[in-house]
Amino acid sequence: MKSALTFAFITALLTPLPARAQIYAWRDVNGTLVLSDRKLNDGAMTYAVADAAPDIRATTPLTDASVRDQYEPLIREQASKQALRTDLVRAVIQVESGYNPRARSPKGAMGLMQLMPATALEMGVRNPYDPADNIRGGTAYLRKLIDRYDGNEELALAAYNAGSDAVDRNGRKVPPYQETQNYVKKVGAISDVQQASRKRVIYKTFEVVDGRLIPHYSSRRPDAGTFEIVVQ
Repeated sequence: MKSALTFAFITALLTPLPARAQIYAWRDVNGTLVLSDRKLNDGAMTYAVADAAPDIRATTPLTDASVRDQYEPLIREQASKQALRTDLVRAVIQVESGYNPRARSPKGAMGLMQLMPATALEMGVRNPYDPADNIRGGTAYLRKLIDRYDGNEELALAAYNAGSDAVDRNGRKVPPYQETQNYVKKVGAISDVQQASRKRVIYKTFEVVDGRLIPHYSSRRPDAGTFEIVVQ
């Protein structure tokens, strides 16, 4: 089914169109062939095309409801553990990889939530191409960034794309990079991104797993044990 969809997608891009329509094809700085139905700037986001050659990318992610639905339980589970909105996690996955678990960016970002090698290592992700491991690590990292920026999802997303150092160097504002600004706008077009700190309490607790402290987040006050309040 996926192969058929991919073939149909590429065929549609290459099929002759009415005189006023055009198909644009170019190679990016990495030599990757990019196909689009509209002319875009050099910083436009592109997506891997499943089952196509690795040097072919498109400007629109190829997904259908059945592909998205298979990851929904993982998204709900990890979003709940990290006290994240499920629609925010869905939006990040859609913009990052188009729900392609094998996606790899020219810069080396991997999997559904496009984790860089250093981020995957920091979040304890052993296999970035495993959807469960990737979403677990990606949501934990997103939670960490939201905490860092006091609940400001817009800044957290900017840091997810460009790095925390870039956000901090620009006075804790979205950096003036076209790619990052476009990224925040694209996620915001899918999910209602919060630009200001949210007025709610998030409780942080820890669980010991294999000798490591694993943080858990919840908007519900724990019934027992110690906890931290990380966002108000």
